[in-house]
Amino acid sequence: MDQIKIGMFFKELRKEKGLTQEQLAERLRVSRRTVSRWETGSNMPDLDILIEMSDYYGVELRELLDGERKSEKMDKELEETVLKVADYSNEEKQKITGHMHVLFIGGLLAAVLYLVLLFTDHADNFLGGFCQGVTLGMMIVGVIMTSKYAARIRSYKKRLLAGKTN
Repeated sequence: MDQIKIGMFFKELRKEKGLTQEQLAERLRVSRRTVSRWETGSNMPDLDILIEMSDYYGVELRELLDGERKSEKMDKELEETVLKVADYSNEEKQKITGHMHVLFIGGLLAAVLYLVLLFTDHADNFLGGFCQGVTLGMMIVGVIMTSKYAARIRSYKKRLLAGKTN
């Protein structure tokens, strides 16, 4: 995939619609800087945004991914498959976000409890140490899960769990 070619195609499509990067960013609910990164080829949109762009510009998804217009139309079955994959991707993203919210809330509650213990001079006991540990652990988990390594960790975890069930 030639991301620079794709980025130039994104820019061409945006200009055909007479939009600025800011206007397109508002329409797609992203930042102007994100649109700029797509157009320079340094980044690619998520699949759900690619589908939205395809609909908005009136081009096939394959054309967006190839960075050029095609004369042939995308097979309807392939398009439906891509839409199903996008839905699945969104569901997975929402599930992971839900898990992260639970973890962060737990870490926040532990931090608040620790602060209460600290201000009442009771933080030097087991509960205070436990709250500190949970808070630090949730911060580390948050940093890891929001980093670029999160997908690798999830796939490794799935492989480990799949090996245990066999």
